[in-house]
Amino acid sequence: MATKSESSPLERRLLRKVGNAIREYNLIEEGDRILVALSGGKDSYALLTLLDLLKARAPVKFDLVPWHLDQVQPGYDGRPLQEWLEARGGRYHIAQQDTYSVVVDKVEEGGTYCSLCSRLRRGILYNAAESMGCTKIALGHHGDDAIETMLLNMLFTGTMKAMPPWLRSDDGRNVVIRPLIRCFESDMEAYSQEKAFPILPCNLCGSQEGLKRQAVKELINSLEGQYPKCRESMLASLTRAVPTHLLDADLWSALGIGPGGLPLGPRGRKRLRVAG
Repeated sequence: MATKSESSPLERRLLRKVGNAIREYNLIEEGDRILVALSGGKDSYALLTLLDLLKARAPVKFDLVPWHLDQVQPGYDGRPLQEWLEARGGRYHIAQQDTYSVVVDKVEEGGTYCSLCSRLRRGILYNAAESMGCTKIALGHHGDDAIETMLLNMLFTGTMKAMPPWLRSDDGRNVVIRPLIRCFESDMEAYSQEKAFPILPCNLCGSQEGLKRQAVKELINSLEGQYPKCRESMLASLTRAVPTHLLDADLWSALGIGPGGLPLGPRGRKRLRVAG
């Protein structure tokens, strides 16, 4: 394991961002047993690597449980990931369940696989975390995922909803954390190359074109080309919500502002800091 003196400038920057997110949102606590979900992609490799480094210097003690799901996709070869985990040392878990056949069978021709695939994988993940006595599940979603999700919901579902850094699952069994929420995908790509992570390709979602998330990603990249730093501004906006300037009457009521609550003038204006 690399020491602080051996860390690259990029790694130090990522460690600082992850550490700040953990402190700001209280993502990791004393005695936590954290299942780290490994997809075989660059983000989850980076997540485990950075958490390993932080664990060695953290003021609280916690355990990390790397976990990977073999979804029995054609052409899948998990040996590079397994060899990487062996070199890392410590215990890890690789589960196998054929979600591929279910997705291909259920999704009509021309439909997208991502939604159903994610739901099936999430259910298996939640069950695994509970069976292994894990207090939290760490996912590799980063800042780009958060702002893309916000735009996707605004454009296609009519809601303002992103990816919070801390979330209790709908069934109440699990707590999901996203320590990379302050990081950007460009840094994840650079870090992956720096560390030579053995990436496992996804032959299911990666085989489809015209996905909405890809379209939103391209939109953000286009805007960034014209207006540098707009990606950072979009992520920052998720921490600076001004509910008095939104149209959600239920939110006004819950916060005690607007009609029936405090006035909407400058003296009554409230800002709500939300998880980003």
